Amino acid sequence: MPSGINTRFDHYYTYAEMTEQLQSLVAAFPELATLSSIAKTFAGREVWAVEITNSKTGPALEKPGYYIDAQIHAEEHATSATALYAIWHLLTQYGKDEEVTRLVDTQVFYILPRINPDGAELSLVPPYENWCGNGRYTPASSRHDGLISEDVDGDGFLAWMRVPDAKGEWKKSDFSEDVMVQRAPGEEDGEYFRLYPEGTIRNFDGVNVHVEPPFDGNMNRNFPANWSREEYGAGEHPLSEPEAAGMARFILDRPNICGMCAYHTHGGVILRPSMTKPDSAMSARDISLYKAIGKVGTEITGYPTISIYEGFTPDKTKIRRGGLMDWTYEEMGIISFGTELWDLEAAAGVEKVSHYNLYPATVEAQRKIYEFVRKHIGDRGWRPWKRFEHPQLGTIEIGGMINIWAYRNPPESMLEKVCRDNVLFNLKHAAASPQVKLDEVTLELLSPGLYKVRAVVNNHGYLPTNLSDVAIEKKIARAVEVSIAVEGGSLLMNPQSVAVGHLAGRNERFAPWSPWGQQWTAVGKPVEWLVHLENGGSIEVIARSEKGGTHRVKKQPA
Repeated sequence: MPSGINTRFDHYYTYAEMTEQLQSLVAAFPELATLSSIAKTFAGREVWAVEITNSKTGPALEKPGYYIDAQIHAEEHATSATALYAIWHLLTQYGKDEEVTRLVDTQVFYILPRINPDGAELSLVPPYENWCGNGRYTPASSRHDGLISEDVDGDGFLAWMRVPDAKGEWKKSDFSEDVMVQRAPGEEDGEYFRLYPEGTIRNFDGVNVHVEPPFDGNMNRNFPANWSREEYGAGEHPLSEPEAAGMARFILDRPNICGMCAYHTHGGVILRPSMTKPDSAMSARDISLYKAIGKVGTEITGYPTISIYEGFTPDKTKIRRGGLMDWTYEEMGIISFGTELWDLEAAAGVEKVSHYNLYPATVEAQRKIYEFVRKHIGDRGWRPWKRFEHPQLGTIEIGGMINIWAYRNPPESMLEKVCRDNVLFNLKHAAASPQVKLDEVTLELLSPGLYKVRAVVNNHGYLPTNLSDVAIEKKIARAVEVSIAVEGGSLLMNPQSVAVGHLAGRNERFAPWSPWGQQWTAVGKPVEWLVHLENGGSIEVIARSEKGGTHRVKKQPA
């Protein structure tokens, strides 16, 4: 390990610390990594991107690209740690780990470890703001009336307020007065409460505590695909936020990207498209491809792979719009996953009944979670309830679960395993990229100085060179091209550059051939030319695939 590398994965880094880590890692591996900024935030912070590839094996844009981003949502700190782990792992294990070495030699990784540094900085320090914004408008400065998130008791945490109310839907549990459970239908004559996020109420009418999402900054609703102003935090228009606009430009400028993972928390689940439509409306071949790669992720991480629409959208009448993953897949055909890191329920031994749980479903589940948080996270994850005289609600108590350090992010002692397992899945996904190779280049002498050149180009990868059916449907999948350059001679017959179409990957051959199964398409194509070569002349054949890389072979007559 080069001196000066002291990256830890039991700690959540501030912006300054993260910047120092990135600069140190890139400086230690100058032949493998470069650091650049893709945007500047409203507060003037750089949004960093790290590019990793072996520069000696060719330019980055001539290799298949794999993209990772993290912390588009301010409070999702584990995502930033996982992206940093990917950078650290690829650099420090190069030359030691066979898979890492092969991938860094033959591919390029683009990693954006903290998309939302302004919001993350607000969320990393007391009172640990727990919202998705990018800092353009803080909760207190947002435009709406109603409950404004605020540390009213000054303990450094945004907790919960339990307000005595005979109409309330909550009561104290039998096993602990700390834990609130749902009041049953028909249950009367008890002590009941309403639960609200900690804060004060703007323009309070004395009756209703109105709570609505913040106005700004959910940048995962700020992308062009299916954008809607109705989505909370969607912005004034698509790509209105500088961070999102920088991401879009970064991706568009790198057409070699053929796989991506966007990290989020929480839930312990690998999400795949679509956000807006059921599987029945998608390409069957694309779904099979997603399921096969997702299965690998499940085996490594233990996280199930599910459709966002089918399994992560409780109300199908309120689909998510303007998401990054729908833009990269639905508009560009990139095989895109979004991983929700960390599953508090699974860690606590709670049986999963849904992948989008806003609150534990049973009293027993709440007991297990409470005991886990108290044991492994302590007061950082659960605040003791304390009496407080609220300026508007009167005598209340403040305390309970600190969601950001319990539900949203793992305790620091458990962080490294989360990082490692998910990065190992990223590497397997990257390894599925198309890989275009010239497996045969021959010169056949026909008469003095006259040669037939034959080249055979094949796709050695798992994915096809077009990546997906969507890429073909949208007419953005560029055909593989094979060209010839003649030095010391001339080309006599056939075009210098030949488009051979798309080359299948081995993903479509998941079973022996059957007339009733998916029909196979070509994984390779031959190309021929007639050339004249003087003594000492040579030819160079070049195979180019936007997603599958570039391969060159030079030949001289024997």
